[in-house]
Parts: sequence; C-alpha cells; structure tokens
Amino acid sequence: MNQMVMLVLILVVFYFFMIRPQMKKQKELKKFREAMGVGDKVVTIGGIHGKILEVSESTILIATESGKMRLDKTAVSNSAEDKLGAK
Repeated sequence: MNQMVMLVLILVVFYFFMIRPQMKKQKELKKFREAMGVGDKVVTIGGIHGKILEVSESTILIATESGKMRLDKTAVSNSAEDKLGAK
C-alpha cells in the first residue's frame, strides 16, 4: 500500500512539473502563431529575423535583409519584440 501511494505521488509531481508546463507552452505558441499579422517582427526556429509581409493559412512571407522568404508558420518560434524585451 505504501508503495502505491509513493508511485501516485511521483506521477502527480511529474505531471505538475513536466507535462503541464509543456502543454501550456505549446498552447501559447499555437495562439501566437494564429495571431501573427502583417508588420509583425518574428524570429524563426533557425534564428532568422524578419518582418511579416503576407500571411496565408499555413505559410508566411517575411522580408529579411537578404530578401524575401516564404516559411511555414510552424517555423516561427516567437516575436522579435519578445526576444529583444527578454535581454
């Protein structure tokens, strides 16, 4: 009986410290990607900084210093303003 209580306690701690925060982070990222609009400055997962020129259902067109790039929305990690504000 004592072992069952410890196992359940470990699972509850694991859920609240590992699974729940990750799910919350994914939900916020999905919400951000859906709210992206023209003129927003973004940073891709690969570290490319750009300004959104066009938004379609699953892709975005960004302007960078070297030209224009069409990317999948899932390639955007977060807003450039968030990156600059965190420093």
